[in-house]
Amino acid sequence: MKKYLALILALVMSLSLVACGGGEDAADDGAGDAATETGRVYYLNFKPEFDAALQQLAADYTAETGVEVKVVTAASGTYSDTLTAEMAKDEAPTIYNIGNMSGLKDWDEYAIDLKDTALAGELNTDAFNLYNDAGELKAMGHCFESFGIIVNVDLLKEAGYELSDITNFETLKACADDIHARAGELGFDAFTAAGLDGSSSWRFSGHLVNLPLFYEFRDDGVTEQPATVTGAYLDNFRNIWDLYITDTSADAKTLSTSTGDESKAMLTEKKAVFYQNGSWEYASLAEAGLNVAMIPIYCGVEGEEKAGLCSGTENCWAVNSKVSEADQKASLDFLYWLVTDAEAAQVVVDNLGAIPFKSAPASSNAFLANGNDLAAAGNYTLTWAFNHTPNVDSFRATLVTALTAYSADPTDANWDAVVSAYVDGWAIEYATVNG
Repeated sequence: MKKYLALILALVMSLSLVACGGGEDAADDGAGDAATETGRVYYLNFKPEFDAALQQLAADYTAETGVEVKVVTAASGTYSDTLTAEMAKDEAPTIYNIGNMSGLKDWDEYAIDLKDTALAGELNTDAFNLYNDAGELKAMGHCFESFGIIVNVDLLKEAGYELSDITNFETLKACADDIHARAGELGFDAFTAAGLDGSSSWRFSGHLVNLPLFYEFRDDGVTEQPATVTGAYLDNFRNIWDLYITDTSADAKTLSTSTGDESKAMLTEKKAVFYQNGSWEYASLAEAGLNVAMIPIYCGVEGEEKAGLCSGTENCWAVNSKVSEADQKASLDFLYWLVTDAEAAQVVVDNLGAIPFKSAPASSNAFLANGNDLAAAGNYTLTWAFNHTPNVDSFRATLVTALTAYSADPTDANWDAVVSAYVDGWAIEYATVNG
């Protein structure tokens, strides 16, 4: 605080000298300019679990460079209010978080364009970034979670296959069909139960629905919640759903009471090779002694050989456009150090999981490492389009009801009801919320 008071006093004295005709002498002195050129960093942290590590990183950076780094962490669930309050202060945050496109609308003019920065040059994917209507990169995704098909690698090999054998829906289906046909001799089946009990159904009414939504939104250039969807890729959704309910030992007629725990147990007890879920499951599966990996959810879309995992984030760095250029530079330098310094980047990865930067160390979470490897190889990431779902709980409940009926009796007529739950249900829920 004394440093800032001294800076203010220096500026006041400089203005006084200018008023007295002594401006040139004041400029030559340079004391105030030197302090300004150094810049300051104020990081308003979005993730409470990152606080302790980030505080230490800030201290390490200050010790190494002499640049002061202040870290303030908002309490869980209060970030938006904290950000609004802090941005109104004279010494506002220089680095802050924007979580999604809705947030970008609120803070667009308070964020610099990061597109041509050295920090942006370190990214290995553009999938998690937020751009405004002018095409400016205003917020940079810096960590992410992923979901896909979890594979018991040892069982897959026991069945005579390698991960590299599965590159699209055709090869996934061929592998799964074969394993299912030989389940009796192998002692395990292809897929765990596609449970539609409330403890499990979100994996499909939310996460699996991401596939048709992502591809439709990609084709149509959708970047915010639309009033309607076309269901253009629902045949692809049907492809993978039929595989889930056919190549398994689970009874498709009883999926409404099949739980998430039962589905996971089929994997941990080595009764199935494939299990759709996310990176958050890795620790418990590794603890259970399983050799597991994650592959994309293939559904028969053209070009899906270059698909990656379904990955998303609400963690996007923005740099305040309203602070001085020196503060902006200092902030960008600090963020660059976080993702390029070997020791610092390791700390970030250990605390946040996978981070989408070229020189980042591998995550100890194998599923996140799988996603990073796919992205680094140039595969496209399926971002979380399901986040746009209107009146989400009601939409999903209607879809689950239709999927339950179809699974028990997989006719075209029952699939038409699934299509209606998806297409008409979306329009109904959007109207319910938006009028």
